Amino acid sequence: MVDGLSKLDKMEFGSRETAQAETFRKMLLAMARDVRVILVKLADRLHNMRTLDAVSRHRQVRIANETIEIYAPIANRLGLHSLFRELQDLSFRYQHPLRYRTLAKAMQVAARTRRDAFGRVTSTIEKALARMGVQAEISAREKSLYSIYRKMVDKHVSFSEVYDLFGVRLIVPDLAACYLALGAIHSAFKPNTSRFKDFIAIPKKNGYQSLHTTVVGPHGGGIEFQIRTPQMHRVAEAGVAAHWLYKTEGENAGNQQIKTLDWLKSLLDIQQQTGDSLEFIDHVKVDLYPDAVYVFTPKGQIRGLPRGATVIDFAYSVHTDLGNQCVAARINGDPVPLRTELTHGDIIEIIADPNARPSPSWLTFARTGKARAEIRHFLRRMKYDESVELGRRLMTQSLASLRIDIDELDPAVLDKAARTRELIEKSGYFVIQIPTAAHIGLGLKLAPVVARAISLDISGGTGRSAVTSALAPHTAPIVIQSIDGISLQAATCCHPVPGDRIIGQMRGGHGLSIHRMDCETARKQISRDAERWIDVEWDEEVSGMFRTLIEITADDERGILGRIASEITASNADILQVAMDTESEQVAIIRFTLQVQDRDHLAEVFRRLRKLPQTRTITRA
Repeated sequence: MVDGLSKLDKMEFGSRETAQAETFRKMLLAMARDVRVILVKLADRLHNMRTLDAVSRHRQVRIANETIEIYAPIANRLGLHSLFRELQDLSFRYQHPLRYRTLAKAMQVAARTRRDAFGRVTSTIEKALARMGVQAEISAREKSLYSIYRKMVDKHVSFSEVYDLFGVRLIVPDLAACYLALGAIHSAFKPNTSRFKDFIAIPKKNGYQSLHTTVVGPHGGGIEFQIRTPQMHRVAEAGVAAHWLYKTEGENAGNQQIKTLDWLKSLLDIQQQTGDSLEFIDHVKVDLYPDAVYVFTPKGQIRGLPRGATVIDFAYSVHTDLGNQCVAARINGDPVPLRTELTHGDIIEIIADPNARPSPSWLTFARTGKARAEIRHFLRRMKYDESVELGRRLMTQSLASLRIDIDELDPAVLDKAARTRELIEKSGYFVIQIPTAAHIGLGLKLAPVVARAISLDISGGTGRSAVTSALAPHTAPIVIQSIDGISLQAATCCHPVPGDRIIGQMRGGHGLSIHRMDCETARKQISRDAERWIDVEWDEEVSGMFRTLIEITADDERGILGRIASEITASNADILQVAMDTESEQVAIIRFTLQVQDRDHLAEVFRRLRKLPQTRTITRA
């Protein structure tokens, strides 16, 4: 446990941020194995925040930012509500000292009005509870300074416009009394129906249970009531620590521990799928923030996800394989895109295909740490496998031009030649050498350079070898079968399709990019870095649909866009995107992003469009 709390002072890191992230990662992984680690750390952090006056202003801000971004959300995620509130307020005090002092003074001024209002509310509620036969312990709950500040910032209101400066908490004997007390409150004051939350039926992810309702108070402002049992109150205040602080029995306490353990286990899953500490912390931060939506599986199981979570997040929360194979989804029976954000009460059905795989675009809308980590892990693995295959093809080609058979080559010679400069990737505390083929496939090493180094090694460093003494034959082009992978892509500047004369560019860390031979961008770059360009050609059996762009200039008549789109569709090309501009009152410029099979298919599209009398020019972008 002590090891999990210690800093990584003896290790060397590239930056303070990396060192800090690695320390957090070590602590969180230790917490996943023994939750007492984080309880001790949070207690230590609270003491540090209470004594922060003794350090410099720069350190105050840094520690306060660290606390409110990491430690306070962890405290909230573990259900340590009192600790969470105090850490937030202390962080706010040192982040924005002037704003903190101003709000503190304003709260002191409002104290008298608050006491009078609480007295009137208490008297009314006691009478209403007595009529229902409900006994309750009533207490006032002040809104924290930080929560007031956040409300002012988020809703762009002044302090005088924040009406819910205090709330009322009712502690009742049992579960049934919670709902009886709710009825009593609604009978005494007019409820705000949009501000009612039943966290008893659907607890928060940290195990928190309570009824929340907001009513119109005696002075016209909103007053929030919290209604809970003594056991719920202990869990709300102490969170996961309630297991040790109190001898709680029953289902609720057990559920709290189970949910906490599930979250802690998810940290280990995220750790296994991330490449570095900064990425790990970014993933964890996503899961630490409290707002959540509660959705259902088709079998009625409840799942809590962060607000803003999408269908993809839900799929990965059920199972990693379901996320990786997700192709479509239905929400409440209706088909929806994978990027659809979830709302409370949604019933989600995932449609999977065993042959499907994650798309890099998923990272733009995945919200949970687990989903993002799993997607990145799969893409890295897929990219690595593709890079190894591409790198081997490039090395075979380059060695063949020097009359060297790669299959007869000692692997030690290949590795030696590849280490002309150090190429490593860091994974945790370990340094892993990337195989030579993957280096080449990713464009980190150039196959001709490695091939020449191998030739020199074979010849004993003379610069000439018996196997290469004869004139080497011209290198055969690399055959392209598909460009839908991660290590081999079509260039977005020219969008080549089968039938085009093409050339390939090795891009460092990104693999092989395919350009049209007449691409202006390619022509400019070849002159600057010719060694990174290689001959490629289409495979005779290449199949599939390929993206391309066309630009049409036509008479701007009514319905012209529909007629052009109809001709494109009739030629069996797929329209992916349309953009239209008007050059003048008579001329329209229409740009289509299409999917076609090959150059002949594109020519057929052009022939159909030229038959339209309104068409003036057609060009390929």
